[in-house]
Amino acid sequence: MTRAIDLRHYGRGSLPAGFRQMLIDVHADAYADAMDDAFNRRFPWFVDHWSGTDGFTCVVAFDADEPTGFAYGALLQPGREWWRSTDFEPDEGSTATYAVSEVMVRPRWRKQGISDRLHEALLKERGEDLAVLLVDVTHPKVRKLYETWGYEKVGERQPFADSPVYAVMVKRLHP
Repeated sequence: MTRAIDLRHYGRGSLPAGFRQMLIDVHADAYADAMDDAFNRRFPWFVDHWSGTDGFTCVVAFDADEPTGFAYGALLQPGREWWRSTDFEPDEGSTATYAVSEVMVRPRWRKQGISDRLHEALLKERGEDLAVLLVDVTHPKVRKLYETWGYEKVGERQPFADSPVYAVMVKRLHP
């Protein structure tokens, strides 16, 4: 029997007790085969960083009370948008950018459209002009998924010395 997946929305000022650990646990399951990588083990730092950022929003998918995945991000500060290091030319006056930092679904719930629903719910009410995300260049299937969501690759960057090289992908939110 297939159960309904419930999406719950959170913001910086409305994070329940245990929220941080819930995201860390979902990440540990989603990346179980890659937790020997030092960069992946730093995920708790990223949760703290992003959840403490102004404009942080998160959508968590639940199967009953079991978290199945999440998507989160925040508004980027003007001049610090990830696409600025590329040749991407936004439309005149269209530079307010929401960074989609994470979209992940635990293995047991993959291939059910949950990542699509999470991503759509995360961006549905956004007023920014652009959404930007990074995808590991060694994951072409993930990049193709983001392209079906309307993103285009505009460059590459390696934000940390120990991180992968990422494709910088941008989506116009209000074409």
